[in-house]
Amino acid sequence: MPKPPYEITPEILKYITSISEKIGEVNARYLVRQDPTLRKQNQIKTIHASLQIEGNTLSEDQITAIIDNKHVVGPEKDIREVLNALEVYKNLKNHIYHSEKHFFHAHQQLMTGLITSPGKYRTKGVGIVEGSKVKHLAPPYEQVKPQMADLLRYLKDKTELTLIKSCVFHYELEFIHPFMDGNGRMGRLWQTLILMSEYALFEFLPFETLIAKNQKEYYHALSLSDKEGKSTRFIEFMLGILDQSLAELLEKRTQKPNETQRLQLFLDNFDQTFSRKDYMRRYSEISTATASRDLKNGVEKGLIEKFGDKKLSLYRKRRSMEN
Repeated sequence: MPKPPYEITPEILKYITSISEKIGEVNARYLVRQDPTLRKQNQIKTIHASLQIEGNTLSEDQITAIIDNKHVVGPEKDIREVLNALEVYKNLKNHIYHSEKHFFHAHQQLMTGLITSPGKYRTKGVGIVEGSKVKHLAPPYEQVKPQMADLLRYLKDKTELTLIKSCVFHYELEFIHPFMDGNGRMGRLWQTLILMSEYALFEFLPFETLIAKNQKEYYHALSLSDKEGKSTRFIEFMLGILDQSLAELLEKRTQKPNETQRLQLFLDNFDQTFSRKDYMRRYSEISTATASRDLKNGVEKGLIEKFGDKKLSLYRKRRSMEN
């Protein structure tokens, strides 16, 4: 199938280079596993920002209270949106980003209790109206299924950079507008999932917060891409958002990881049996003594189990740690 149309501009190349460098730095400094509460905090920020764009009125504190099973006073619809989003983000890692079945399932979870047919493509025409003007007229509903099939097939294209692919999908989803409602939050959710498929750190990076702060520019980039008939302007905008999000993460988190955090990051990316030498290959800057201390600490804390003796010792993630 032909690829969705876009051009590689100097701006896009600049951002790809900058983002790649920052991802390398974030990984080298182990920033994503520093704080055990980071995942929860960023999940709250992501859900708050993505739903705020759609008009949800609940604050981050109220979303935190919902996670902690506390009573929250607010519009029933807004609370339902948060509960649904929490369910989806909790299981996001388990989704396959090019699967239509998984795509439907995520939309169903996001929109249950909010629309009549969650997890199903629309069966009528839709347009996005701003004031008295139609800002975007989506393709006829008969075209939705084949266009989405093409778009999900495009996601399997291994010659495409994941960074670009995630932005193209986000834009094309907004353009096709496959569902009666929930397209915006699905676009942002699925872009996160596509990015996570190559870069684990995007699970911990709430770039939706910057989209919410730059909402006008977000919709302007979508509109410009619509007018030009290609996603180039939207790719430039979204890569700028990702670059800025990574810059903020690097700025805020400068503390070095301790031995437990370092081992946890290793275990996140290494599922097989491993030796001390394998561990040191990942962390070439630490000494043999430090590596031994990390592994001893991991055994004591129940993160890993050890078998074999002395230099021939091997380690593996404890079965209870595995999903």
